[in-house]
Amino acid sequence: MPLTVPSLDNRRYPELRDEALARISVYTPEWTNYQRSDPGVTIIEVMAFMVEDLLYRANQMPDRMRRKFLTLLDIPLQEAVSARGLVTIDNERGPLETFTLNAGIEVSAGQIPFRTAQGLDVLPVTAQLYYKSRLPVQPEQVKAYYKQLYLAARNQSAPMDLTLYETMQYLTRASSVIDLAQDTVDNSLWIALLTRNPRDDIETAREALDGKTINLGIVPSISEDQLQLILGAQAVQRSLTLDYYIPDVPADGKLPTVAGIHQPKYRLLDASATVNPLLEPGIVQITLPGKDKLKLWDNIEPLDAGTGDFPPSLDNTDLQARVITWLRLSAPKGTQARLHWVGINATEVSQRAHIFNEVLPNGSGEPDQLVRLSKAPVIHDSVQLTVQVGNKPPETDWHLIDDLTAAGPEVPTPDRRYPPGVSTSTNPDVNVFSLDAEAGEIRFGDGARGRRPPFGAVLRADYDYSAGSAGNVGAGTITTSAALPGGLKVTNPVRTWGGAEAETIRQGEKQIARYLQHRDRLVSAADFQLITWRAPGVQIGRVDVLPAYSPESDSSAPGAVTLMIIPRYDAEHPDAPRPNRTFLDAICRYLEPRRLVTTEVYLRGPVYRDIYVAVAIKVNPGVSVAPVREAVKQSLLQYLSPLPPPDVEPGPPETLTSLSEAAVQSDMQSGWPLNKPVVDLELLAVASRVPNLMLVSTVLVAEGNATPASPINLTGLELPHVAGIMVVIGDAQAAQEALRQLRGQQIFTGNTASVPIPIIPEECA
Repeated sequence: MPLTVPSLDNRRYPELRDEALARISVYTPEWTNYQRSDPGVTIIEVMAFMVEDLLYRANQMPDRMRRKFLTLLDIPLQEAVSARGLVTIDNERGPLETFTLNAGIEVSAGQIPFRTAQGLDVLPVTAQLYYKSRLPVQPEQVKAYYKQLYLAARNQSAPMDLTLYETMQYLTRASSVIDLAQDTVDNSLWIALLTRNPRDDIETAREALDGKTINLGIVPSISEDQLQLILGAQAVQRSLTLDYYIPDVPADGKLPTVAGIHQPKYRLLDASATVNPLLEPGIVQITLPGKDKLKLWDNIEPLDAGTGDFPPSLDNTDLQARVITWLRLSAPKGTQARLHWVGINATEVSQRAHIFNEVLPNGSGEPDQLVRLSKAPVIHDSVQLTVQVGNKPPETDWHLIDDLTAAGPEVPTPDRRYPPGVSTSTNPDVNVFSLDAEAGEIRFGDGARGRRPPFGAVLRADYDYSAGSAGNVGAGTITTSAALPGGLKVTNPVRTWGGAEAETIRQGEKQIARYLQHRDRLVSAADFQLITWRAPGVQIGRVDVLPAYSPESDSSAPGAVTLMIIPRYDAEHPDAPRPNRTFLDAICRYLEPRRLVTTEVYLRGPVYRDIYVAVAIKVNPGVSVAPVREAVKQSLLQYLSPLPPPDVEPGPPETLTSLSEAAVQSDMQSGWPLNKPVVDLELLAVASRVPNLMLVSTVLVAEGNATPASPINLTGLELPHVAGIMVVIGDAQAAQEALRQLRGQQIFTGNTASVPIPIIPEECA
């Protein structure tokens, strides 16, 4: 909503009259007739009427002055951000044919509307995901048995290096993550395209897929917390890709043979994506070949099934009979490819509702006419305006402009800077309007800067509006659509993200002084902090600015600025929040147009160093031990936390007394400061403040498996992470025993092999 100011005096005529009548008995007790027929009462009523008019004018003065000042500054409130997400549209009960849908189909989660951003082919098939899961233990007896089978069947020696695997179905749940490099033996995820049920004919299904496009939705599990804005360029992106293959089956359906061994071949499919699917959620559009290529080999021997580059072996014969073909998602070796969700028949959605042909107030012909749309906040680039004067055809060439002062006059004028006879066409567009997206207000020009809508002109608008953070809905909540054909079902396999509310009045008023200081440009350290906090669509918990510092060299670097950013919430790491790629991308897109071209900006998450804390205490006699022990633990965890306390709202400083580096330094109210060492005596002092505590016997602080030592020095972007903490009752010896218990776990890793072999399932005799 627009910025408003409180009224200086909101009393109206009845209140003013009644208050004056109530004072009569105090100042003139001899006046006893309060009836309206009394001349004195009539005079009071006239004065109350005049005072009400004066109060109304007085209330308008500061409001007009403030609005005029804000208009000159051009500081609107930050608009709301629409949520984004992915949905799948499945043909479960419809005809066995492909439905081609256009973009802009409305789907909804209850009362929250969404619109699809892309068209897609809804294929009449289902998909199940499998991967060759590496076995942690490789039994040599099974390997020897496989070599004997290989020798008996082909009279050839089996490959020397064998890796046993188990075919696992990848079930895309909320917490499921598959790492193609760590969890699989072939760096691949296999997608079985299946008929919807055993009754569907495979050949008919292949005809429905002939030359169609499969929309493959991919949601990566993003753990990268580094981003860089270099001089004169966009954010540095890693060149990561996934390759998409399909079995290349000859016309005769036979497997090719190399040196007497069956070797399957695959063809690389044409795929296009607007984003890198390993860096952010998106859709990959894969063009399928003709129906003659959508088949499998018909001479696979039992000994070949699942081995080497063959698709995973399926124990369920009924399921195997429904397989139309396989898609193989492969990541290059050495590439970190962690996937959270993969599915077919997917498309992107944006949380927005469309308003068609809304009739606005008619044109007044006056300068700076202002009209308000019925719904707000408005999606900034969605407004289309038409102006119709009388019986003339509607004018559709009106378009949005950022600043009306850049518009030309509605009456063309020659440029007097040029001599007569020189043809000049310097008049810019005149059919323009500006938009306050947060308030839903459209403003036209004054004639000298932008055209005025003629008197009586009919104004109409098409636009989209957003619900802000209400669009962040959970998985499985987008389930309805009146625009889908019968038999199609829509759902969102993962939650939507990115929706944010518009800036509040309180937040917007704070930006006035800050805007005058930084002019929305990243120059000083304070500018970096304040502008970063205003990035829409993300919930920031902490921002630290390190001027003239490069995290790559961990040294002074003139012209470089490093921002250490911590999200407010992190479901995967609640005690040590880390920004992921999507989080940093949102901030990057906001900072990129505001930085100086000579500044190199690094966006980083914190580097956590695991520490263990063991505390021995003694409590006062007669006091319950458990609450005191838990209070000591929580006080230490909060003291070492990277984020502010729960009762402190994260945000930039309320006021700025200086634009120097000191104005953006962290304190303990913002989380553990950078470059501050962890000292055991400080932790002892914090623990001692807990009520009902008699004595803190010992505090031991250790890093990893090292000997307890103090201080533990932290440099650069390092922050402490409490990997384990234990508070015990006793003395120093009890604290040492607690520390040994905390550090009692170890982590083991396995090895890799070259030839994947499916494990032979046990069968009953």
